[in-house]
Amino acid sequence: MKRNPAIVAVSLFMLTVLSVIWAFPVVWAFFTSFKSNDEIAVSDFSLLPKEWSTENFEVLIRNSDQTPVLRWFFNSFVIASGQTLLVVVLVALASYGYTRLQFRGRDAIFTFLLGTMMFPTVLNLIPNYKIVDMLGWVNTPLAVIIPGAAGVYNIFLVQQFVKGIPHELDEAARVDGANHWQIFMRIILPLIRPALTVVALFTFTGAWNDFLWPSIVMTDVATMPITPGLQLLQGQYETFPGIAVAGALIALLPMLFIFLFAQKYFMEALSLSSGIK
Repeated sequence: MKRNPAIVAVSLFMLTVLSVIWAFPVVWAFFTSFKSNDEIAVSDFSLLPKEWSTENFEVLIRNSDQTPVLRWFFNSFVIASGQTLLVVVLVALASYGYTRLQFRGRDAIFTFLLGTMMFPTVLNLIPNYKIVDMLGWVNTPLAVIIPGAAGVYNIFLVQQFVKGIPHELDEAARVDGANHWQIFMRIILPLIRPALTVVALFTFTGAWNDFLWPSIVMTDVATMPITPGLQLLQGQYETFPGIAVAGALIALLPMLFIFLFAQKYFMEALSLSSGIK
């Protein structure tokens, strides 16, 4: 099918405009983080700094007692990695169970789980906090990792992919003497890898950028992830926006690396049908 040159030109123009709009705040923050506080306070707009300075980053590193940015960075990595690993395991097993196993009330249970998606997340904040507090998980990584692993949408996404895998593959494996666990590990799991890649990328990104729930259950400065920790930079350094911008750039680094190095796998994962050859 031949593409219309006019449509291609308009699409390219719109994508370019959107790219500039989305990228400009990041570019502005990058150059602003290298400006001195006096230069930032100047009213006239200037994208490039007149004099490059690393003072904002130096203050962040030196002031590790009140604003331990590197510690926050490590906490976020532990929480995001742990939540991603747990979500991938649970989603893979649940998707196989809801599509390949036969048990009483299977469809009713899954319908009930889908129904929970209709409720706003904020309704669960108080019950979740009560449960986390009762278990003694407040100010620990478990307070963020465990509740964040209960996403129903990820199960629904991977389940639809598992449904597309022919049942003949299961039957052929059973003829060879394979049980459910062997079928899952040797047949289903390799085929749903593209879908699990999507789940892993979105889960890690969501856990890293999450602000509301960690701000509630992480009140100790030493245990905070970096995203809620940034609010302390804004509160303590009210007249020094360059320091807050520098902290935001540090928080952005993992997402930037994921975009640069996992872009190929992400694009392959978006084509969910590529898992079945």
